[in-house]
Amino acid sequence: MVSGLILGIETSCDETSAALVGAHGMRGLAIASQDVHAAFGGVVPEIAARAHLTTLDAIVTHALAESGASVEDVDGVGVTAGPGLVGALLVGVNWAKSFAFARGLPVLGVHHMEGHLFAASLEDPEAVPPFVSLLVSGGHTMLIEASAWGQYLLLGATRDDAAGEAFDKVARRLGLGYPGGPEIQRAAEVGTPGRHSLPRPMLSSTDRPGDPAYFDFSFSGLKTAAALLADELEREGRLAEAVPDVAAEFQEAVIDVLVEKTMRAVDLLDAPAVVLGGGVAGNAPLCERLAGRLGSARSLYTPSPRLASDNAAMIGAVALHRLEEGERSPWSLNADPALPFPGLVVADEIHPPSSTAF
Repeated sequence: MVSGLILGIETSCDETSAALVGAHGMRGLAIASQDVHAAFGGVVPEIAARAHLTTLDAIVTHALAESGASVEDVDGVGVTAGPGLVGALLVGVNWAKSFAFARGLPVLGVHHMEGHLFAASLEDPEAVPPFVSLLVSGGHTMLIEASAWGQYLLLGATRDDAAGEAFDKVARRLGLGYPGGPEIQRAAEVGTPGRHSLPRPMLSSTDRPGDPAYFDFSFSGLKTAAALLADELEREGRLAEAVPDVAAEFQEAVIDVLVEKTMRAVDLLDAPAVVLGGGVAGNAPLCERLAGRLGSARSLYTPSPRLASDNAAMIGAVALHRLEEGERSPWSLNADPALPFPGLVVADEIHPPSSTAF
């Protein structure tokens, strides 16, 4: 039984992070962002891995100092083992195994997206199953029914680009910065959706439960449509002035799809709550729209911006739960960019509320 603090380590992409998590929540969190990638319009894997290597020791020291704990107080180690950039993951996994082995502590490899599933619960103890979760990040878009921690049903997922990836690529085409989500949101604040028309992919009023596209997402076509619109406006010499309106329409299209798909799951399963996770969960218009659709009868839990982005606290939270359940990773633990989501079962058919955990 784990009784002390868990040291969480996160190095899956371009955030180097360490955190201390215990039974009473997060004690300390340190995150180092790699701003150098903005110059390239996206993450450069080799640069990311080298930055983790040179930064991780200092980040762990900072997290320990913020928590008021020492290495002697650490009871176990949780580390992101996948998915992510393999070089970046290897830095965290090898550091965590070395630290744990040297101190005789258990180590647990954590799935990055399960971390996002736990993130909101670090700030709100009521953000626990059962719920429907929309996980939206740069690499994933997933709609999940969580009946209990570790018991997950995959309702739908993106068939191509993730929503966060589409935000990044459209922002780059519009001449905005990286990461694209916050840049699109800022530009959209002074724009008007509807002045230019973009599609709402895989969203049809004729869709019915059981249809292959009912819960799935697709953002590749929307990204291409936005790029073609930008090309047309550029040929006409109007792109610079139209950027806010294009950004607003693109953001509106993504939100329309995300919210409608989520509400389909909520209504069909009669879910009592929705949990958002991933970097796109920090999009204020998305949260506002979803809260409005849910109304007062159902709860919406969203992580703060710091915990919506990649961070080690969410990894520590998963590790704490699973270590308390008696799970351990072997010393052969390795980075796996295609790591399976533990406890996740793909839904063949969604049934009405009478036959669900809700």
